[in-house]
Amino acid sequence: MFDVTRYAIAAESIAEAGRFLYQRGWSPATSSNYSARIDDEHIAITVSGRHKGQLGAGDVMVVDLSGQSVQSNCRSSAETRLHTVLYELFPEVGAVLHTHSVKATVLSRLLEPGRALELEGYELQKAFAGVQTHESVLTVPLFDNTQDIDALARDTKAWFAEHPKQPGYLIRGHGLYTWGNTMADCLRHVEAFEFLFECELETMRVRP
Repeated sequence: MFDVTRYAIAAESIAEAGRFLYQRGWSPATSSNYSARIDDEHIAITVSGRHKGQLGAGDVMVVDLSGQSVQSNCRSSAETRLHTVLYELFPEVGAVLHTHSVKATVLSRLLEPGRALELEGYELQKAFAGVQTHESVLTVPLFDNTQDIDALARDTKAWFAEHPKQPGYLIRGHGLYTWGNTMADCLRHVEAFEFLFECELETMRVRP
């Protein structure tokens, strides 16, 4: 069982995040998926196929950390396991956001296979928890897109078990995953990533 009051708070934070991300153009139509922790065993997560700018209480369901629905006949995102492995790995994480912005999608297609995106020297790197200076390297791994979500979940979990201080990843031609201790932290990470992705794309455009 889970606390319904904590579920309601989590669901409202997800709906508010959806409206913000949709308005910024980072989660068009029914793309993307969002989640928030309820307790050590349950998360609230968006129901599959719902418009992210119009989320209501009926568009957010509960799953356990194995990704199984709890007290619901709805179907969560096919990518639910990509969320739950992060909650398993990082007990402090309170929210996970997956977005489908143009910049994240295009940049992920331009990166060479096997190459992570390394962000260095940007003042805005300090928007991420634990980063105190621009004189650091923020590594954003790139995973190939696949319909085998269980395999991708294992790959991402293994990478972040070894690199716990890196706050997000890209899926080629797909989008961004990032997380934070609170939904506010997570939204700040999305904004910072979007700025940094735009800087990288602009640098690619003007560099000889």
